[in-house]
Amino acid sequence: MSIVSAMVLYAVVWFMTFFIAIPIRLKTQGDMGDVVEGTHAGAPEHHYLKKKAWITTGVATVLWAVICGIILSGWISVDSLDWTKSLPPVN
Repeated sequence: MSIVSAMVLYAVVWFMTFFIAIPIRLKTQGDMGDVVEGTHAGAPEHHYLKKKAWITTGVATVLWAVICGIILSGWISVDSLDWTKSLPPVN
């Protein structure tokens, strides 16, 4: 795995983890009972994005390390994902 592949994999894992974490403990204006005129009741009142970003960074780093370990160890390769046997052999 090249360094660029590792960085792209980390970015994908980080954003997937972040999108999962965003709705957790989200308090909307409708939940708080204080809807500002001109906004939707589902607009966030307390979102805690900075804390979620730090937690996401930690979780994504662990997940990335596990995935990189699996890829670099050879447990999963391109050949093992070629169910139709249509790809040429990897040298």
